[in-house]
Amino acid sequence: MNKQAIATTRLQLRVLMPEHATMLQAYLLENRAHLAPWEPVRDEDFFSLEKCEERLHSSFRLMEAGLAMHFAVCLDNEMIGICNFSNIVRGVFHACHLGYAIAEKRQGQGYMQEAVQAGIAHMFQQQGLHRVMANYVPENLRSAVLLERLGFEKEGYARSYLKINGVWRDHILTALVNSEN
Repeated sequence: MNKQAIATTRLQLRVLMPEHATMLQAYLLENRAHLAPWEPVRDEDFFSLEKCEERLHSSFRLMEAGLAMHFAVCLDNEMIGICNFSNIVRGVFHACHLGYAIAEKRQGQGYMQEAVQAGIAHMFQQQGLHRVMANYVPENLRSAVLLERLGFEKEGYARSYLKINGVWRDHILTALVNSEN
C-alpha cells in the first residue's frame, strides 16, 4: 500500500494514521451539521477521539488488505474533506465505490473536484481499477454537477438505496470507466 500523499496544485490527499485522530475529529465536529443531511445518523460517540482512532485503525487494515483507499483532503495542514474509495473488488470486476465530502467553508472553490480527480487518477493508474462508481441522492445537486464534470455517466436509479440521516433514500447510480485499460 502506498502511504505517500497524492499532491495536486493546491491540495494533498493523505492517508491518516491513528495518531492523526485529532485532525479527523476536528473536521468531523466542525462539519457535523453541514454533513448530516448526506450521511447516516451519527451518535455522540461517533465524534469522540477514541472512535476516530478506532476508525483510522480499521481504515488502515482495509487499505492493507487492498479493500479500500481512504484519503483526507488537506489544504496545508488543515483537513478540509475526504475522498474514499471503498468496496474494492478485483478479479473480473476491478471496481470500487467513491465517497467524498468537503468542509462547508471550502465549498464552491473547486477543491472537491481537484481532490476527486486526483484520487480517481490514482485508482486507475496506480491501483489498476477499471470502474469507479458513485451514487448520490437526487436532491444533492452539488454532487450531480461534480460527477458530471468528472465524466461520470448515469447508469440507474436505486429506490430506497441507503439509510441517510435516518431515512431510506433513493439514489442516482453513476460510474466512470477507465478508458486506458
